[in-house]
Amino acid sequence: MGNANAKESDNLAAVDEGKQQSIAAQVEQELDLIENVRLDIAVTGESAAGKSSFINALRGMRDDEIGSAETGVVQTTMEPKPYPYPPFPQLTIWDLPGIGTSEFKAEEYLEKVHFEKYDFFILVASVRFTENDAMLAAEIKKRKKKFYYVRSKVDNDLNSEREKKDFSEEKVLKTIRQNCQENLKKVGEMVCYYV
Repeated sequence: MGNANAKESDNLAAVDEGKQQSIAAQVEQELDLIENVRLDIAVTGESAAGKSSFINALRGMRDDEIGSAETGVVQTTMEPKPYPYPPFPQLTIWDLPGIGTSEFKAEEYLEKVHFEKYDFFILVASVRFTENDAMLAAEIKKRKKKFYYVRSKVDNDLNSEREKKDFSEEKVLKTIRQNCQENLKKVGEMVCYYV
């Protein structure tokens, strides 16, 4: 916190000293970097985890819009598919097929989806953290790359728990959060998001 305050104070001092042009040039340089660096983000996880819907949400699209990632009640993503991220033209979000199906067995998955080519990963899981999720997390770490873990379909879990007499949304969310954290600790990660 102290570094942030010191940096803010330095920035204010620079403005006070008439160095606005210097600050503007630095900001412009940072924005150019963001706009010109190619970044391939892979969205991975088990089939039916909600990966394609998650991609559509990131892109601000409904599942039924033209140009959205295809969704359905059966496996729809059969090969890695790129989707542009409009605010940053050099950023591509890749919808990967689900791991653990007859078409994409865990032992063949990494090679079939070209796992090495992606810079960053979003691992989407629904209901429970599985052996396949753990394997994917370990493989990402082995490649010294980063990932976020996204727990999807929390709304479905809340709705099914509502039927119980002692239902508490706070308690259900706490249980889900603890489960995510425990499983991520096992693979050396600590970041868990809920959608």
